Amino acid sequence: MNKTDVHTVIRAALFLLCVAWPCAAQQPTPQTEQPAAAPAKKANARPAAEATPTPEPFDGAGVAKMAAQCVTLDTEAGVVEVEMLAEAAPETVRNFLNLAATGAFDTTTFSRVVRGFVVQGGNLSTRETMTAELAKRARRTLPDEPNAVKHARGILSMARGEEPNSASTHFFILVGEGPHLDGTFSAFGRVRAGMDVVDKINAAPLDGEKPEKPVRLRRASVAPCPAAPAPPPPAESKP
Repeated sequence: MNKTDVHTVIRAALFLLCVAWPCAAQQPTPQTEQPAAAPAKKANARPAAEATPTPEPFDGAGVAKMAAQCVTLDTEAGVVEVEMLAEAAPETVRNFLNLAATGAFDTTTFSRVVRGFVVQGGNLSTRETMTAELAKRARRTLPDEPNAVKHARGILSMARGEEPNSASTHFFILVGEGPHLDGTFSAFGRVRAGMDVVDKINAAPLDGEKPEKPVRLRRASVAPCPAAPAPPPPAESKP
């Protein structure tokens, strides 16, 4: 076999080898470029922070400042003036003053009445208008502050559910005695003037414990308590 024949045999062998085993390394198949994968979300990513509650007028106020405030309840039945017992229940007083000062109580009703016992108000869902912010405010709860104040006629105290620390915005004014509430409910205020108005609300027609025509609280306002009237001078003694 001459040199030409040897070269022919070699070329034929290489051709047969490529047919039997494709020469992929020499002829790569084009591929469509895939988009880069999105970076994996961190498993420990921080949740979005909740909005900080809007500061209210008596946040951070001391006991002495809160004790000097009176709340005026301007109702459809007349005006009731209430003084605060801040030393007995400071956080309860703070909550009540904030609700009154921000207008949360405005246009609410005295929606529960127990004849000869209490009138109850502060239910924000009875307002003429409601906002998402007020609805959220109504869900805020308070720590219980039972104290030495006796639940007697004219005392304001916080209503709550069976669970402890569940008081929110609902309050009641006693027209009778409630010794069974002592040491359990948070007494925090006292009617200073207008107890006749509270009696009037308590005496209105009822359907069970629901007034047939609930008395509306037009407006609640906060201001320093007016000075108590000076006592009359003693009568001049005569010989």
